[in-house]
Amino acid sequence: MSTPTAAALWIGTYPKADTEPGTGEGIWRVGIGPDGKFAGGELVAQVPSPSFLALHPSGRTLLAVGEAGPGRLTSFHVSDAGTLTLAATATSGGSGPCHVVATDSAAWVANYGDGVAAAVPLADDGALGEPRTFPHEGTGPVADRQEGSHAHFVHVWGDRVLVSDLGTDELRTYPLDGSGADGEPSGTVAAVLPPGTGPRHLVELADGTILVAGELDCRLHVLVPAGPGRLEHVGSVAITARTTPDGAAGYPSHITVAGDLVHVGVRGPDVLSVLRIHDAAATTEGFDDAVPGAVGHLVVENVADVDLGAGAWPRHHAVLADGGIVVVAAQLTDELIAVRLDRASGKGEITDRLELPVPACVLEA
Repeated sequence: MSTPTAAALWIGTYPKADTEPGTGEGIWRVGIGPDGKFAGGELVAQVPSPSFLALHPSGRTLLAVGEAGPGRLTSFHVSDAGTLTLAATATSGGSGPCHVVATDSAAWVANYGDGVAAAVPLADDGALGEPRTFPHEGTGPVADRQEGSHAHFVHVWGDRVLVSDLGTDELRTYPLDGSGADGEPSGTVAAVLPPGTGPRHLVELADGTILVAGELDCRLHVLVPAGPGRLEHVGSVAITARTTPDGAAGYPSHITVAGDLVHVGVRGPDVLSVLRIHDAAATTEGFDDAVPGAVGHLVVENVADVDLGAGAWPRHHAVLADGGIVVVAAQLTDELIAVRLDRASGKGEITDRLELPVPACVLEA
């Protein structure tokens, strides 16, 4: 197994329990060595509830959503020394922003509270413009979670973006530049997932296949290209057989891929699930849906569940270097957890834990 190089991490956090946003939480900078051991940890910017972070492609601007009150987006200048200086603030275009991704000229924000996707103009110096908004309506069958639209994640998809909507079981798509916003009919539904999926985060494979983590059904959903701006749902597999202490399914959070390994944090069972994906044509003969783990052109198998500790609630994680180290934000145990993975077997071992208040997002600097 190869060893990753040393890395610096940005960590976004929530307020401590029973405290109001803006009472001391913010963005931390933490180092991690090639041995999977953390080095230091410093609060570098105080900002209300920066629960998700993104870097501009230049690496010189860091963006943070703010879930407090009306949705906010904040940008920071990143110095060569790794310090942050406030650049600008803007509205997020909706309520309860939970995800942001940066392109050369815009910051795309998923607003969970009201389901609005928004493109916020972003200048080279970190200046932010007025958001161009894409509201959406709809419901799903899980009454307490799908009473309305809940945009949860934005993925850059060629010259468009994909937005996962936990509330409506849809993936929506819009022009990458945010054109046609504010009510114009530029957005379309790219895919409809099975009722009650609750699509949260997703990743794209090299061949264009999309893997979606279903937060409400704890399944990995596979979608394949089906023409311009369209995806076809071809099936799903259970992410893990682990359950919560009362026997219920867990709640997947973030999903990443490195080589043939897919990593999914699952809250409740509090594990980092590791799945291996194979091309069915290369691994089977006479392949059909009776093959365990068969989903369309893929075979998907769970190869490991790394126990993170009771109550960890893994909200987010980052895969470093070649996939040998995964750093998990354990939201409810107030710690970062470093996991070293064996790429051959998919098995993992915890190499270090770092106390840090209510971590929500891990981003490699």
